[in-house]
Amino acid sequence: MLKVEHLTKVYEGGVVGIEDVSFEVPEQQFLAVIGLSGSGKSTLLRCINRLIEPTEGRITWNGVDITAASQEEMRRIRRKIGMVFQHFNLVHRSRVMTNVLAGRLGYVNPLASLINRFPKSDLEKAVATLTRVGIADKARARADELSGGQQQRVGIARAMMQDPEMVLADEPVASLDPVLADSIMSYLVDINKNDNVTVLCSLHFLDLVHRYADFVIALNEGKLMFQGTPREITDEKFKEIYGQEAERLG
Repeated sequence: MLKVEHLTKVYEGGVVGIEDVSFEVPEQQFLAVIGLSGSGKSTLLRCINRLIEPTEGRITWNGVDITAASQEEMRRIRRKIGMVFQHFNLVHRSRVMTNVLAGRLGYVNPLASLINRFPKSDLEKAVATLTRVGIADKARARADELSGGQQQRVGIARAMMQDPEMVLADEPVASLDPVLADSIMSYLVDINKNDNVTVLCSLHFLDLVHRYADFVIALNEGKLMFQGTPREITDEKFKEIYGQEAERLG
């Protein structure tokens, strides 16, 4: 269980990222976080694994207070929290295999990781993971030689290498066309359903939310506007989330 209580993030200059946000995510749920650009979705996800430090509030995960954890404790916690980024966050000049093996850095000797020395079991796991996302043939290619959809599959494979219990996907399909978006979402659902991994995924489009999410929370200007199932997003609630001029497409 992930529990977020009264979470607030205020950036330098007084800009409010999120304000007094509270919700719970049961284990193995696929949660969609929706809202306009700038609504606080990325801030929320990055506060959960403390890539961004919250200003106020509390985050607990399986009984562990993440907001009170030391840096050493956070290193252990982050081993089990995979992160998938909108712009992939790969080392572009490195090979696909090297990028994927980065998901094991929290588990190997730091000196060995500096020279890319990984156990045979990790190498075999990386090949199996790349096979699972359909790009094993790209293992020796440079990351910047891949298409956007292929790069995002590398990002997902890297997260899977952590053996995560939770994945935070920060707008993972925002830069992809609809066909590729569905493909990437199917991999996240596969992890969720078949590996029993909790997934929090920020999304723009309601058609993807209806297709893939178990539960939804919506943000507007950093405030929680809605939490419920996709089918509970009425036309009135949709306007509250996206604005009176928005068109409902899904």
